[in-house]
Amino acid sequence: MSVLREAASTLRPPAGDRHGPLSPLLVGLTFVTGVVDAVSYLKLGHVFVANMTGNVAFLGFALAGAKGLSATASLLALASFLAGALAGGRLGALSPDHRGRMLRAAGTAEAALLAAALIVALASSQPPTTATRYALLVPLALGMGVQNAAAQRLAVPELTTTVLTRTLTGIASEAGVAGGPGSHLGRRLVAVAAILIGALTGGLLALDVSIPAALSLATAIVLAVTLVVHTLSGRRAAWTQA
Repeated sequence: MSVLREAASTLRPPAGDRHGPLSPLLVGLTFVTGVVDAVSYLKLGHVFVANMTGNVAFLGFALAGAKGLSATASLLALASFLAGALAGGRLGALSPDHRGRMLRAAGTAEAALLAAALIVALASSQPPTTATRYALLVPLALGMGVQNAAAQRLAVPELTTTVLTRTLTGIASEAGVAGGPGSHLGRRLVAVAAILIGALTGGLLALDVSIPAALSLATAIVLAVTLVVHTLSGRRAAWTQA
């Protein structure tokens, strides 16, 4: 399959695709990851709410005395993300045999958490105080934990919604020129592009408009994903089966 055809099939799956609408829906959530990480890094004290590899590194840098980094913020984001992942795991366990209901439950929880962060941002002065930054970090990291737990349970290939290190490694190490079986370049490039464009969009909104503008976009996308999967999950299609 050509790169363009594989990318197109990720965004618009053909009839009978094993994962049905899950692929484009997870691409949408991958875009959201870029948006919220842009907000958290640029406006909430150089900390991530989705990229926990970065937070662990930031924690080490902060403990080493690096300027502009907060060990407290990194620990708070890590703890909140883990709590969200735990909650996402519990939600997934409620519908282990129906992937549509699984994503619907996770999307509902994530949308509620992003909406809570949006309310905090709207009610707060700009630039945010330390207390406000922490009040935003918690629901955002919780939401990203829920999202990642859902993506892991859904197990759609190359669409984890967050981790790109493994994706980029696969692009190179599994390429035909490296003697691999083929890198699924189209699907993987879609995932990389989704986070890149999301980060660009979130960065522009956070820097040039406002934090609420970026969070409004992220919340709207998660709500849209949840509504779509709710509409489609009423049918016992093949893609809903775990």
